Amino acid sequence: MRVLVLGTSSAAGKTTLCAMLCRHYAREGMDPVPFKASNLSLNSYATKDGGEIGMGQAFQAWSAGLEPETDMNPVLLKPSGNGIIQAVVNGRPFQDYGRGRELDREAAMAEAVKAYGRLSAKHGFVICEGSGSPAELNLMDRDMANTGLMDRTDVPAILVGDIERGGVFAAIYGTWRIMPDRLKPRLKGFVINRFRGDGSILKPGIDRIEELTGMKCLGVLPYLSLRFPEEDSYSSSEGRLEGTTVREAFLRNIDEFTDAAERSGFDFDALTRIARGRSSSRRHPHGADLGVLRDCRIHGHRLSADYEDVGVGKDAA
Repeated sequence: MRVLVLGTSSAAGKTTLCAMLCRHYAREGMDPVPFKASNLSLNSYATKDGGEIGMGQAFQAWSAGLEPETDMNPVLLKPSGNGIIQAVVNGRPFQDYGRGRELDREAAMAEAVKAYGRLSAKHGFVICEGSGSPAELNLMDRDMANTGLMDRTDVPAILVGDIERGGVFAAIYGTWRIMPDRLKPRLKGFVINRFRGDGSILKPGIDRIEELTGMKCLGVLPYLSLRFPEEDSYSSSEGRLEGTTVREAFLRNIDEFTDAAERSGFDFDALTRIARGRSSSRRHPHGADLGVLRDCRIHGHRLSADYEDVGVGKDAA
């Protein structure tokens, strides 16, 4: 089983959503493991063998009940100032690039795919996190964690958008629209993050996005004032963080967030079917697989029954 969580932008909630999925599926005994092919961050974590990975993947590993390891984030890009970035591959310094020197992307990508394969062989469910937005046209030919991973593997994907900043429907549709046509069929669902209020008001927008893209709404996650690991300039340092250690505090928060997702009616069953690759052959006119996703639910309320379940087979940051 495998799934890739893409965001409509940086700070849409990918890291926290992946951690929540790791927590939920660990509770279910499904042996989840986090993976991020490439991470751009200065907030890193030292693994027990002395390697270096992004803090977000360490957090996700804890959420899955695992010890962080370098395969979970095989490529870490650390801005060093003056336009220079240090590439850390498999936990060790690999290359400095920038200011006219290019990263050996093919070598780095090859190591990322190997790490993905190793995790897939050892664990039941690889929960992959994308990086930034997959719709950056100027970066798509160099992408590793989004379209790059989709091109090298058969991983299906979902999109998460942040309603708190506004324009979430445009962001979800725009991201889907810009994605290469060859990859659109792998975009199976979407999630709306950080919602406050009565979810029923979102139904017309959700129905329209489903109609336009063939993706199915998996759920709407509530806004909670909880703090999670900071990885980039958009990260928030606000929110509750209580515990005797950072690890304990983050785990308390992800437990609370996972409980809220489960209560809200987030459609974990549909996500499980996506991760297993079980979908119908029925296709959206623009190429998206309509699949067999169940009705989207917002805070436990059924919103629509537009697509048939043919029976093959829930951020705050």
